[in-house]
Amino acid sequence: MSDLLHNARSFLFVPAHQTDRLHKALKSAADMVIADWEDAVAPSDKAAARQALLGTVQTLSATLRARVLVRINAAQTAWHEGDIQVLKQLVAAGIAGVVVPKAETVSVLHAIAQTAGPACALIPLVETVAGMDALASLSAAPQVARLAFGHLDFQVDAGMQCADDEGELLPTRMAIVMASRRANLAPAIDGVTVDTKDSTHMDADCQRALRMGFGAKLCIHPAQIAVAHQVFSPTEAAVAHASAVVQAMELAQGGVCVVNGKMVDAPVLHLAQRTLQRHVWAQQRP
Repeated sequence: MSDLLHNARSFLFVPAHQTDRLHKALKSAADMVIADWEDAVAPSDKAAARQALLGTVQTLSATLRARVLVRINAAQTAWHEGDIQVLKQLVAAGIAGVVVPKAETVSVLHAIAQTAGPACALIPLVETVAGMDALASLSAAPQVARLAFGHLDFQVDAGMQCADDEGELLPTRMAIVMASRRANLAPAIDGVTVDTKDSTHMDADCQRALRMGFGAKLCIHPAQIAVAHQVFSPTEAAVAHASAVVQAMELAQGGVCVVNGKMVDAPVLHLAQRTLQRHVWAQQRP
C-alpha cells in the first residue's frame, strides 16, 4: 500500500464515465479520487464507463494514476466479473486499487486480489449487516488497505431510521474502527455527508469521526475536501502540545513527567508521536 493511500484524509467520488469530472477531481486537493462504476452509472452505461475510465487513465501521469481508485459493482450483480477484468488492466496501468461495495465475504476479496494482482489495494465498503458480521475476516484479508463505512446503505439493510446525529450508528462505527485496529490497518474511512452545501454539518460529521478513531472521509463534492483536511490534520495547538510532550519525555529519559499540569507517560507519548507524523505528512501534501 502506498504512503498516500495509508494517510489519505479525503476520498472524492466521481462518475467514471464523465471524464471531465475525473480530470477536475484530480486537479482538486482530494487525496484520493474514486471513479465510480456503481451507483453513479446507469445499467445501460456500465460497459461504456469501464472503457471510458481505461482510456482516461492512460492519458494521466503516473502521479495522478496513483491517486485513483475505482469502485466496482458488487459481487451479487451481473457487472462484477466484467469490472474485475478491466480493473486488472487499470492496476497494471498504475491506479492504486479498488473500493469493493457490499463487502460481505472474504472469498470475493480473494478473487479480486487474485485477478487484479498484488499491486491492487482493496478497500472493503462495509454497508450491510452481513458485512458487519464478517468484519474480522474482511479486515484480515490480503491486500486490504483500509475499511470504509457505507452508512446510508447500512441503514436501509438494517431497517434503521436514524436521527440527524446518527447516534444509533455509534456502535457500528466503533466496531469498524476496532476491526481496523485489530488488523493493524490504516484508520478507517467514514461515510459520506449528503448535505453538500452545509459545511457546518460536514465539520460536525468529520469531528465525530475523528473522535471515534476514523482517519478519513468519503466525499461527494469538492467543497467537502477542505473541511475533511482541516479536521483530519492536527491543529497548531495539537502539534505544539505533541512537541512539548516529546521534548518533556526526552528530558525525563522515558520516565513519567508532567506537561501543562497533566501526567505524561508512554501512551501519551505514542499519541504525540502519531500527531507529529500526521502533521509532517499533511504539510508535505500540495
